[in-house]
Amino acid sequence: MTKRKLWLATLWLSAATALAPAVSLAAVIVDVDVAPPAPQYEEVPGPRAGYVWAPGYWDWRGHNHVWVRGRWLAERRGYHWEPDRWVQVGPHWHHEAGRWVR
Repeated sequence: MTKRKLWLATLWLSAATALAPAVSLAAVIVDVDVAPPAPQYEEVPGPRAGYVWAPGYWDWRGHNHVWVRGRWLAERRGYHWEPDRWVQVGPHWHHEAGRWVR
């Protein structure tokens, strides 16, 4: 490889790296002073091959709780779904997002 080709390849790689979108792993922590209402009743659909049912939950949207309906999630072998939940921590309520657990 000539010096010119090597220089151009290095320049191209540097530019591509600089322009690539950055990946950010940010968690949103939600603590509120208002307890969530009782869960709403949802009829769970019959089993669906390759999917697990994630039940509905109360989400906090700015100034109040909003019900998020249950949904099907693609199954992950070796994992089970732990649904969203609210945990009381002192006088506050903390939202723990649903997640896959091995």
